[in-house]
Amino acid sequence: IVTSDGYPVVPDITIPSDARSISINAEGEVYAYFNDRIQPELLGQFTLATFTNPKGLEAIGSNLFLETPASGPSLVSSPGETGLGVLRQGYLEDSSVDAVREITELIEAQRGYELNAKVISAADQMLGATTQIR
Repeated sequence: IVTSDGYPVVPDITIPSDARSISINAEGEVYAYFNDRIQPELLGQFTLATFTNPKGLEAIGSNLFLETPASGPSLVSSPGETGLGVLRQGYLEDSSVDAVREITELIEAQRGYELNAKVISAADQMLGATTQIR
């Protein structure tokens, strides 16, 4: 199994060529289904890694990150265990950005900028009037 960019996943899970289909459950177990068998075959299990300081990871592009001394060592465990999420086959990950909150903050920043521009304009007019009085 590889990522959409062609990188192999860890741990390495190989799908047999005669597998009819595969499924991945919430615990990360990968099963293969075959035409000549009733029960699926367990091929392996995905693991998830977490870090004590995720902000310390080094982004290298394409949603890939490297462990650094600032991130601390990876803590690898099975999906669904304490503090880890579960896997969902066939789902797309939602954005971690709250669009409404971000737009609200953008509007607030824009209004703050407009207010500062008006203050600077008023101060400039006052200085202009002061210099004309002399």
